[in-house]
Amino acid sequence: MNFLSGYIKGVLIGAGAILPGISSGVLLVLFGMYDKLVDSVIHFFDDFRENLKFLFPIAVGVCCGVVLFGNLLMYFFTYFPIPTKSCFIGLILGSLPILFKQANNKRGFHLHYFFYLILSLAFSIFLLFLENTLSTNHFFVDSNFFFLTLCGFFMAIGVVVPGVSSSVILMLFQVYNTYLEAISTLNMTVLFPMGIGLVIGGLVFLKIIDFLLKKHFTPTYYLIIGFVLGSTFILFPGFTFDLTGLISLILFLFSFFLAYYFEKEKI
Repeated sequence: MNFLSGYIKGVLIGAGAILPGISSGVLLVLFGMYDKLVDSVIHFFDDFRENLKFLFPIAVGVCCGVVLFGNLLMYFFTYFPIPTKSCFIGLILGSLPILFKQANNKRGFHLHYFFYLILSLAFSIFLLFLENTLSTNHFFVDSNFFFLTLCGFFMAIGVVVPGVSSSVILMLFQVYNTYLEAISTLNMTVLFPMGIGLVIGGLVFLKIIDFLLKKHFTPTYYLIIGFVLGSTFILFPGFTFDLTGLISLILFLFSFFLAYYFEKEKI
């Protein structure tokens, strides 16, 4: 992957990762970069030059994507939610062929692999149910350093695992609003310990995923596909029988076939 390709993908990951229902892990999987990125981060110093060459353009692109295009995408999500979410769902579903191709390219397909997909898909739907039912009115502003570090540690699951929402995890710990308030006010007494926990948790869970991908690649990849599919349920905006609904359907079909065409070229 050359610098320009990595940079453009990084821009899209950075822009999309801040949106509701979209995780950076999902986008990495769709771009076919997830397992490579996990391996590069975990074994960064094993092949410093090559890993830096791979990660640097992505990191630069992510920063630019957040700054330059994040607000633009957030505008479309806010004022045109149904058409915009329909586009993302089309891109995700249209990319499924290459995901299954990648999952089966080492050991071939076996029917029992679908058990892993169904398991992670069911878990994603359960998390969606939790997100819709949990209260976000609890504040733990006076929580101690250790507790906030622990929250950041488990929040890393939502960053590392595609399709798992970090907001759900923070709601379970009842610090979601505290976290949002800390971001808006740059409250470092909250953000610093959570950041430490996030870094530690990210390394731990990346190490676990790296092990699973190396020892049990196909089952792990089917789990990841299940989480990716689960993200479509999070995004699904419903359907209206009006002009907005028609436009959304057209955009869904367009993005689906666009993603399918480009992924077919890879296959």
